[in-house]
Amino acid sequence: MGRGAGGRRAATTAALLAATVTAALAAGCTNGGGTTDDKRGSARQPGRESSPSATGPSAPSVLAVKIDNARAARPHTGVDAADVVYVEQVEGGLSRLMAVYATQLPKTVGPVRSARESDLELLRQFDRPTLAFSGAQKKLLPLIDRAPLEAETPGSAPDAFFRGSGRPAPYNLFLRPERLVPEAPGEAALTTGFRHGSAPAGGKATASQTVRYPAARFTFTWSDARDRWLVGMDGAPATTADGKRLAAATVVVQYVKVRESAFRDFLGNNTPYTETVGSGKAKVLRDGRAHDVNWNRGDAADGTAFTTGDGTPVNFAKGQVWVVYAKAS
Repeated sequence: MGRGAGGRRAATTAALLAATVTAALAAGCTNGGGTTDDKRGSARQPGRESSPSATGPSAPSVLAVKIDNARAARPHTGVDAADVVYVEQVEGGLSRLMAVYATQLPKTVGPVRSARESDLELLRQFDRPTLAFSGAQKKLLPLIDRAPLEAETPGSAPDAFFRGSGRPAPYNLFLRPERLVPEAPGEAALTTGFRHGSAPAGGKATASQTVRYPAARFTFTWSDARDRWLVGMDGAPATTADGKRLAAATVVVQYVKVRESAFRDFLGNNTPYTETVGSGKAKVLRDGRAHDVNWNRGDAADGTAFTTGDGTPVNFAKGQVWVVYAKAS
């Protein structure tokens, strides 16, 4: 018999605090860029079930996994199977990835790292998504607990996470997705607002596009042979652990407001907050061309619409989409 909301919240809080100590002892080291996943813990009660709605149980939703992107965390595992890969700036000018899975689930994903406040707004576009992460700052945990998502960490689902060999902590935490989501929910769960179809008219022939953060760099190079944008990170080809080159069908460079948040890491570095609700400019890369477009997301529960100057919706190419959040000038 299910517990009431108050009981679930109490159980969640207890799990969070208990897992904080465990996570600190197991992982407690820097990410190579001056930040630490200190005071990280669980944000989900054991024995999770889909929360019922007024009309019955929720439909299956996406799995989102927070992935480290420090140099020591590469090559990644399972990122090539994601439907969407979001790139955001974190402390010290570094970057993290969020991989979203709907149409297929890889056997392993990682290395898994901590959540940020911006993730909660970004994930509101999905119907109670499952968010897998290594933990979060203690002050952020109550916000995660109240967010409309299913939060999963090593403290809440120990059988789904494991420490791999050959890498030091914290770069060796991996996830077995099928232990959280028994099967892929399907394309209908991708409520991103993205449209697929023929390419928009115009655009500029583009061989490569680079996006720079203070301490990270992404380059997308068009390959006629692959019909994809090959991903590069910090001047090197981005590959999976088994040697496959990461490649996107569509790349979106979305110019957004990146501001300070109320959170800091243990060194005192402020955690950037990436605002994904609002409107602005973007660049859509597909089929070897770059298109200057507008983006709009009126509410956190909405997906993001991309349109040309005259309001025509912009279609993406079929395949993996990378969305890189860049600071608007």
